[in-house]
Amino acid sequence: MTARPSPPGQMRLPLQSDLPDGAEGFVVSDCNRAAVAALEDWPNLIGGAMAICGPAGCGKSRLAQIWAERVGAVALHGAEAALIDPMEIEGRPVLLDRAKDVDDETLFHLINLAQAPGGALLMVARSAPSSWEVALPDLRSRLDAVISVPMEAPDDAVLAAMLDARFAERGIRPQKDVVPYLLRRIDRSAAAAEAVVETLDALHKPVTRALAREALEGTDGSGESFE
Repeated sequence: MTARPSPPGQMRLPLQSDLPDGAEGFVVSDCNRAAVAALEDWPNLIGGAMAICGPAGCGKSRLAQIWAERVGAVALHGAEAALIDPMEIEGRPVLLDRAKDVDDETLFHLINLAQAPGGALLMVARSAPSSWEVALPDLRSRLDAVISVPMEAPDDAVLAAMLDARFAERGIRPQKDVVPYLLRRIDRSAAAAEAVVETLDALHKPVTRALAREALEGTDGSGESFE
């Protein structure tokens, strides 16, 4: 059957979504193990809607993107989901990141489409769908029925992997005591790992524990601020 042209205001999907590389480097630990297990064979056994939720920087979007790459899902982000032509995603798995930013009507239709053969909807948000404020009664009941799997802030194993990856991207080989030192002192998020490595890189010095301490204190060791 020939696909109909997309109505004005709707966007057509590219044949391939821009997704990150596969699961290489993704560390499974206690903070994310339940979500990894939940997605391992989903939606092979049963479709429908599922959500993974957790604090900013916990790796939920990365995990969801790995899932999307594995199953060939269409990746949508927040409010842009309202622009999609439903014919483009019917019968296909869909990843909806920043799901709480989506308007009620669009979210209602996406959940309904997930019930079709071959369909599935993975939502990513900081809080579980059952806690979202919505105006549509029918949407309320659907969100309450969504299986939600929590993720926690990165534990030591995951945060250490994040730091190692950020150092490697910049060609930095820190002394072996630097990462354990940083683990005890930075916020437990991907953003914090990126920020501290960027700060250390900007100093153009061998990355030692002493330099890490200076970076976290915001001085160059002589009392002069980096800013």
